[in-house]
Parts: sequence; C-alpha cells; structure tokens
Amino acid sequence: MQVFKFGGASIKDAEAVKNMSEILKRFPDEKIIVVVSAMGKTTNALEEILHLELKGLSTETSIQNLFKYHASLIFSLFDKNQSKPIQILENLFEDLKTKLSVLNKSRYDESYDSIISFGELISSNILLEFLRKEAFSISKIDAKDCIRTDESFRDALVNWEKTKEIIKKTIEHEFNQSQLIITQGFLGGTQKGKITTLGREGSDFTAAIFAYCTNAQAVTIWKDVPGILNGDPKKIKDAVLYQELSYQEAAEMTYYGASVIHPKTIKPLAIAGIPMHVRSFSFPEKGGTIIHDCKIVHQIPCIIIKEKQSLITFKLTDFTFITEALISKIFEALNKHHIKINMMQNTAISFSICVNDDLHRLDQLMTELKDDFSIFYNKGLELITIKNFDESLISRMTINKEIYLEQRTRKNYQVVVKNEV
Repeated sequence: MQVFKFGGASIKDAEAVKNMSEILKRFPDEKIIVVVSAMGKTTNALEEILHLELKGLSTETSIQNLFKYHASLIFSLFDKNQSKPIQILENLFEDLKTKLSVLNKSRYDESYDSIISFGELISSNILLEFLRKEAFSISKIDAKDCIRTDESFRDALVNWEKTKEIIKKTIEHEFNQSQLIITQGFLGGTQKGKITTLGREGSDFTAAIFAYCTNAQAVTIWKDVPGILNGDPKKIKDAVLYQELSYQEAAEMTYYGASVIHPKTIKPLAIAGIPMHVRSFSFPEKGGTIIHDCKIVHQIPCIIIKEKQSLITFKLTDFTFITEALISKIFEALNKHHIKINMMQNTAISFSICVNDDLHRLDQLMTELKDDFSIFYNKGLELITIKNFDESLISRMTINKEIYLEQRTRKNYQVVVKNEV
C-alpha cells in the first residue's frame, strides 16, 4: 500500500486532473491512499473571501468567480448528462455561504479553518466523481473524521494515538471494498467535530500521517518540479536535482523554509522508516528524489528563499539590558499566538525576529508586548538561507538588496533583505 499526494498545481485544471488519472493508471495493482489539496489557487481565493466577510464587505463576486472556476472544470471533465458533480458543487457552495453568515469574528483562527477547508472538500468530491467515471475502484473518507487534533486552529496538533486507531480501522474497512481511497490534505478535526487545519501547505503532512498510521510502503509527493533541487528553479537558473536525501538533511531544509515539503512531514516517516519520493507529475516516468535513511552528505550549496517575511525588533529604551526573563516573555507570547521564528538575533538592548507575514497574529503579538518594549516592524521582506555557502554566492544572492539582518555559522548563512526598487 502506498500514499500519493497531489498538490494544487497538479489538479489545477481539467488537463491536470486527466494527467492525475493517467498517473494512477500506472499502478494498476497497488492499493493507494490519494491525498489531495485544493485545486489551483483556491485556498488564496477562500482567504480573500474570508477577509472580505470579516471586513463587512461583499463576498458575492469572489464567491461567484470561485464557483465558476470549479464549474468550468467540471464541465470539461464530465458529459452534460452527468449532473451529480455540479449538484455536489452547488451544495458545497451553499454550505460555504451558510458558514460565512454565522462566522464568529472574535475567533479568527477557528473561522479561518471552517472557511479555508472548503477548498479540499470541493476538490476531493470532484476528483472522486471523475475517478469513478474513469472506472477506478475508489471510495472517499474525510480527513476531519480520521485525523484527531486539538483546538489549535490553523496549526493543529495531532493526537497520534487516537488518529492511528481511527485511520487503521477506517482504511482496513475501505480497502475491503475499493482499491483507491481519496481524502483531503491539510484538514483534521477535534473531538467535538470542529474542522481544523494542520498549517498552510499541510497536505504533505497529511500524507505522512496516513503513511505512518498504516505502515505504508512509501509516500509519493507529485509536484510541478522534477524533485527536490538545491534552489527554486524559478529563481535559481542553475538549480541542481538531488537524487536522494537523508531524513535529517531533508528535515533541515524544510526547517529553513524549503517549500517543496511541509516541515512536519519528515518526522513521522523517519520514525517509521518509510521512504518519500518527490516526483514530477509532468514526467511521471522519472524517478525524482528519494528521501530515506542514507548516509549521503551533500556539499553543494542549497539556497532557500522565503518571501513575505516580517522583521520585528523589541527594544528597551530605559538603559536596561535584554535579559533571559525578557526574552522568555517574548517567547511565551510567540507560543501563545502560534508564531514560528525563522531567524532571531539579540543585542544588549534589543531582540529581533524574522517571521512569516501574518497580520492578524502579529497584531496580537505586538499589542500584548507594547507596554514592555518599543516595537519596530518591517514587512514585505525575504529571508535567504544558504547551506554550504561561499562568498561569491553570498554576493550573488544579496546584490541590489538592502540587508536588514544577517548571520553566519560554519556552514549556513542567513540574511533578511528587501529588494531595492
């Protein structure tokens, strides 16, 4: 048994969905759990709808545009006499409108999960009907009923013991009836039945959860790149493909922000000794990258660029110093508001952190700490991490950029920059 994950780009339009079907046909004798993301840029569209609703602005046009996108995809995949898919879509959008009308605006994170989850609910239902049309033996399970989490909305923690118990029982039952099982990435559910999400781009993590809980043979992440490269090929022209990576090296790359894999994905696979393949959905015949238990140590530089970063500096103005107690207060606030530090640095009178842009959470953080510090804030920045750096590469990556913060260790270089206009 294997777990396949298809991201938004791999199911963004009718041709991509048909390609997904062709990939699955390459494994006629395999039992496969298929984990799917929202289609294309649906998650971004749902975020826009949520923010319009919270501001008291009209969501009608945005909802119509999102409906038309999915309806057009359905009309391209199904014959006109097949009315079930469009009826399912209409029902889901009615549910979306109902959820928007009863949002608890004081509980942003919970509201976020309840709305953003519709992307995966829509894609999994459309793909279920299409793969049935393609004569696959397939059933659907809902991840919110299988992956049990706490109520840390937008970045929920998995109850592994309960989740494993539910998934093993559910998967065994479904595979007695079907060869394929489709489910949603990114989503979980609380004991009380509330939908949670596992962190932005968390569908990879979902695939790892299902693999760990079923002791799968392997996980394959189908991407729009040939595998894991030493840099984003859209930004690094001479990017090099890694044929294989150790769990440890892959985990370190995700920690620094490599976007090919979600940061939480590696740990459960490493614990269970389950290999992960990262392969191109455009060239499925190619092997891509395998992440497994190996001793290879790569010396080529790895360049990781995280966009949409904010730099926050907490400063003291009364001639006292940044102490462990004050840093502890900052960390407690960061933990409370579920904000992850991507880079940090302190001086005698200041403490600076680079974090993902997240206006809602950062506003809460700065409000909580404004009485203890003078707070300075820059947004729209980039965090560049270079593993195995050399000076020429640093110069190349920072040319025509304003440097806000930088750090070096023996092998790693990090810098927070802004592109000069």
